[in-house]
Amino acid sequence: MSGCVGRFAPTPSGRMHLGNVFAAMVAWASAKSKGGEFVLRMEDLDTLRTREEYASAIREDLRWLGLTWDRETEPQSRRSAVYDRYWELLREQGLLYPCYCTRSALHSVNAPHRDDGTYIYPGTCRSLTDAERAAMTRPPAWRVRVPDREFSLDDWNYGHYRQNLAHECGDFVVRRADGVSVYQLAVVVDDAEAGVTEVVRGVDLLGSAPWQMYLQELFGFPHPHYGHVPLLTAPDGRRLSKRDASLDLATLRRHYTAEQLLGRMCYLSGLTDCPGAISAAELAVEFSWKKLKSEDICLKIF
Repeated sequence: MSGCVGRFAPTPSGRMHLGNVFAAMVAWASAKSKGGEFVLRMEDLDTLRTREEYASAIREDLRWLGLTWDRETEPQSRRSAVYDRYWELLREQGLLYPCYCTRSALHSVNAPHRDDGTYIYPGTCRSLTDAERAAMTRPPAWRVRVPDREFSLDDWNYGHYRQNLAHECGDFVVRRADGVSVYQLAVVVDDAEAGVTEVVRGVDLLGSAPWQMYLQELFGFPHPHYGHVPLLTAPDGRRLSKRDASLDLATLRRHYTAEQLLGRMCYLSGLTDCPGAISAAELAVEFSWKKLKSEDICLKIF
């Protein structure tokens, strides 16, 4: 092995659709093109939406595609005690505070938002007094204080990206009001403990990379390399979701071989010059981040 460790971390809340497959394909090919290891992790923090039957289907679909993994780490639903230990580290550093803001208040038209519509937390609960907190009647979420400085990365597909956490996101939640650790904290801990050296995922998550880099810094973890992939859209321009049954693996496997499916995605994304069939092993030999498109990809030929 080369020391490179990639990963695929799906949420088992339904059958994989082509967007999931595309991210898995690029993550696998990137790691294997370097002779690296590939790790599978089930991100099932939301136990109300996730099911083991979906996790089993994801594993079977990945095997069918040839995107096999070298090891599978413990699912997030079994790691709450681990996340609690890291939450406690943040508390000991004096970086956490309870937040009582409602979802409607955070998303109101009067709240500060970025150009893409994402709200920027204005620090409403940051300086509440003990008396003000005692008067609250709802359980709080917990936010981590962020510094007024930029975090930057050189993404393998989108180039240099930077974000000032204080100005562009504000203090962010690391534990929900029901006591469950959120994605931002869990993914940082999971990747570090699994030895992940490269994180490949959809470009919709690029904006959260600086948040995770901040937590990595606080926990003393190394920063992985990041490579974000373009989103796949349905013919009408909608971003793919698990509601698009015609583009999930249960349907597509009745019409395509694994090699045909991989070949079409490789062609649409610029990784190959023709839409012919290709195996995962062949893709790993040919893979290059320099070939991958960065604009959204419309699936008109599916």
